[in-house]
Amino acid sequence: MDPDAPLTPPPQPSIFRWILGFLLVGACWGLTTPFMRRAAMNYTPPARPELTDPRNSWVKRKVLGIWYAVIGVLSRPAYAVPLLLNITGSVWFFILIGKAELSLTVPITNSLAFMFTVLGEWWAEKKVIGRDTWIGMAFVLCGIALCVQSKSG
Repeated sequence: MDPDAPLTPPPQPSIFRWILGFLLVGACWGLTTPFMRRAAMNYTPPARPELTDPRNSWVKRKVLGIWYAVIGVLSRPAYAVPLLLNITGSVWFFILIGKAELSLTVPITNSLAFMFTVLGEWWAEKKVIGRDTWIGMAFVLCGIALCVQSKSG
């Protein structure tokens, strides 16, 4: 390799790969949130005497309470699997922001996360998607299109 040769940037991924990356991040963030919420709401912690024992300090009871809550929720696959997928989306997001235009990546992935959250609530909680929400999602898509158009023009 010639040390005097100009450095060429690595080739950019195809538009299909960008779109797929944005969709994967949005889906991992948005679709998983309603499932984590449902699992957390359905969680009933077991009784733990050390949390009410007056011999333990207030700080110790609070720390133990947080510890047991975290362990209790994470030990349930109904919460842990969506959380793992959600965290995977965050890893993909950080890969994307290292390669893609920051001013496009952030609004696109967050907007898609909103849209996938609406779909996730419909799927996980059987919520009806109202007319106003559909209109809002159409506006979000138009906003994404405007952002992309402004950067490519």
